[in-house]
Amino acid sequence: MAVVLPLSAFAQTATQVAERRAALERDLVALEAEIAVQQQLLDAKRTERVSLERDVAILDAQIEKARLQIRARTLAIEKLSGEIGTKRQVIGALGEKLERERQSLAQILRRTNEIDEVSVVEVAFGTRNVSAFFEDLDAFTSVKAALSDSFDEIETTRVVTEEEKAALETRHAEEVELRTLQELEKRKIETQEAEKQRILNATKGQEAAYQKLVSDKEKTAAQIRAELFTLRDSAAIPFGTALDLAEKAERATGVRAALTLAVLKQETRLGEYIGTGTWIPDMHPTRDRPVFVYIMKTLGLDPDRMPVSKKPSYGWGGAMGPSQFIPSTWVCYGGFVNTNTNGCSNKPQSMSWNGFWQGPWEYVVAKDRIRKLIGGNDPSNPWTNEDAFMATALLMSDNGADKKTRAAERLAALRYFAGWNNAEKSAYAFYGDAVMEFADFFQKQIDILGS
Repeated sequence: MAVVLPLSAFAQTATQVAERRAALERDLVALEAEIAVQQQLLDAKRTERVSLERDVAILDAQIEKARLQIRARTLAIEKLSGEIGTKRQVIGALGEKLERERQSLAQILRRTNEIDEVSVVEVAFGTRNVSAFFEDLDAFTSVKAALSDSFDEIETTRVVTEEEKAALETRHAEEVELRTLQELEKRKIETQEAEKQRILNATKGQEAAYQKLVSDKEKTAAQIRAELFTLRDSAAIPFGTALDLAEKAERATGVRAALTLAVLKQETRLGEYIGTGTWIPDMHPTRDRPVFVYIMKTLGLDPDRMPVSKKPSYGWGGAMGPSQFIPSTWVCYGGFVNTNTNGCSNKPQSMSWNGFWQGPWEYVVAKDRIRKLIGGNDPSNPWTNEDAFMATALLMSDNGADKKTRAAERLAALRYFAGWNNAEKSAYAFYGDAVMEFADFFQKQIDILGS
């Protein structure tokens, strides 16, 4: 005899949520289609000859695409919030049912104990009807078994639902993170609007005036060398120095210098408050802190004095230096191996990840990929600009950027930001687009310098 879960308390709400979710999904599909149209326009316009009309159209498309992406993210967050609310209602109802089941089971157990206490003598001498006694016993045994099965089923459902809620809340945190990042996209829109207005004001809509403006701009190559390229957690580097480091990394890894510059430029813009954290409160306690201690010991640095990224409202901080590698990623590039496994990420199935990151760790010169390419005798240092540039190019190369196609470079940038599993999710597209825009800008400056 199983107790049926009453759904009337939240059936109407669940239906409304399902309808709202379907509407949101339709809106998202429509928005993503509009975003794709804007991207096609951008791609087409970039192939045209430089002109006032073309460049204004590119700015218009970039502005509209950014606005659409922000709207799409808002809808996705609303959709997930509704799903989380429904899960919470289901969990609450299951908890109430579980309590009722426990009370029913306790009553049956007490009644069963009463039956068990009836003696054979009482039955034999007629104080109890034998037939009724065994009927009661069979009935109670059957009910008890049914309730036990129901109890197990509800407990399993409760655990599964809790896991689903946790997964949804994690996803929601990711969406909020992206929304936060896209607030910076609004600033980008404002900048693009200002640039568009500046162009129109300077040329008053005249193509000849615009061509002269472009020509004058290209004659300022000497000024480019003095342009400051601000890197996260480091002093500003003159553009010429940054370009030298990026070109050295290109010769070693095959990743375009403009792309390495673009990734670091994007990381800087997104790291407005990064670099003011400290390792104990801001780093992941089991994944990064143990590794960080070994890195600091090898480099002879005081972990309490080294700046790392501050823990945001979501997730963990602890990223190091201009390239913003977290310690558990740096070990694979900076020459560290887990002495139990002789590797940086090859955890055996028998070991938990927490146990793996505990080490012990050892610096092995032959495993220091950055040092191999740069040369020298010291271990690679994530706070050293040259090491940071080479590390970024190496990771981008591992991500497929050395193929040098636009699609491969964009995907590599997304993997740099979101990892391989999340790189092709539409939610993260804005990062890849922004990196490629920066890469186009830097490539143009490099070409001017080359000529």
